[in-house]
Amino acid sequence: MVGAGITGLVAAFRLTQLGHSVRIFEQSHRTGGSVHTAQVEGWLIESGPNSLLSGDPALTRLIDELELTPSLVHATSAAKNRFVVRRGQLIPAPLSPPAFLASSLFSAAGKIRILTEALARRRSRTSDVSLAEFVRGHFGEEFVDYALTPFVGGVYAGDPERLSARHAFPQLWALEQNHGSVIRGQIAKAKWRREAKMPAPQIFSFHHGVQTLTDALVHRLPSGCIAFDISLEAITPGDQWSVIWNHWGATHSQSFDDIVVAIPGHALSQLRIGSLGERPLAALSTIEHPPLSSLFLGYKTEQVAHPLDGFGVLIPAVEKRSALGILFSSSLFPNRAPEGHVAITVMVGGTRQPELATLPLDQLMARVKPDLAELLGVRGDPAFVRHTFWPRAIPQYNLGYEQHLAAMTAVESEHPRMYIGGQARDGISLPACVAAGEKLAARLLD
Repeated sequence: MVGAGITGLVAAFRLTQLGHSVRIFEQSHRTGGSVHTAQVEGWLIESGPNSLLSGDPALTRLIDELELTPSLVHATSAAKNRFVVRRGQLIPAPLSPPAFLASSLFSAAGKIRILTEALARRRSRTSDVSLAEFVRGHFGEEFVDYALTPFVGGVYAGDPERLSARHAFPQLWALEQNHGSVIRGQIAKAKWRREAKMPAPQIFSFHHGVQTLTDALVHRLPSGCIAFDISLEAITPGDQWSVIWNHWGATHSQSFDDIVVAIPGHALSQLRIGSLGERPLAALSTIEHPPLSSLFLGYKTEQVAHPLDGFGVLIPAVEKRSALGILFSSSLFPNRAPEGHVAITVMVGGTRQPELATLPLDQLMARVKPDLAELLGVRGDPAFVRHTFWPRAIPQYNLGYEQHLAAMTAVESEHPRMYIGGQARDGISLPACVAAGEKLAARLLD
């Protein structure tokens, strides 16, 4: 097993559960990949995913099997509120038809354009298009500017003009294929959920943060099965797979029946497979992974004028701010900040302004302070700061991404008993990565 992120851990857990012996090789000094929670002096800091959404079968089953249900904590009622910046003002995102009609987020012409999408005819697409082009064709330019772009900034830290509609948002693509209109598709989906008596998805985490999940997986694995700080030299096929690695200057090798690879695209591109050190996935180095900075900032409650009564703020690119978005961390779940304090998380960089993500902390704070002052009424310096820099953050499923998917499929076809999965192949969300781990284990057992 190569990679001790969430996908690799889930696959390893499932295989060991079924009696298989597993060895995990991890390049870094810790498990969990982008999942990272820290607790410092009463602050609970999420450097990676901040929350989860219920309703995914694989994730629900896993939480139950790990006996983590008593540790669940659901988001506060305020978390249903989202804000979008327009003309420097925070406007609640309209989440119901009456709220949409009354909202100042869209102009009258924009609202008419959005509503008439329900009358759209079925269309036949012969090729992929950018996410922006796809949504623009359904809802118009104003929707792209003030709904799609800020949403994509929050999910992918990406650019909808470059993201693939088919690969980045396959469910949206499927709605158009099956219903023609996205609105009609959403109505049909909502009706199906009601008839199936499925509960509405809820935002949740764990009392001690998202890392509770990855820690629980590690706890269920055999002691000593994870090797840290590993530099993988080569993987060579044969009657058995031979794995050669370097650890603190010493070279080691071991043989295995099967190889499961669950690492990011840039690491896959460096993977040497074969006796000649071939890199059949070298082209995956072109997958864009923009840099991203996460600023967890703690303030005394009286320093922030805004009540922080929501999930957070999405910031459209047309507003020309330094921040991609702001999460109201201490409003989402209880016990995220010491008494008398609040916490927010500011995301900076991504494909929109990658150069900002690489700034040192003092310069980064100088760029975001005006945004915080003007949008949230923040006064003075924070009482607590935690800066996390991700030099290669979320993989961008840009136009043409099918060539990367095809390359991974080709390598598997050429090398039986090698299984590739995870964020570069199966989706970027944590539930998608959990499902990818389950899929990898199932494929190996077929």
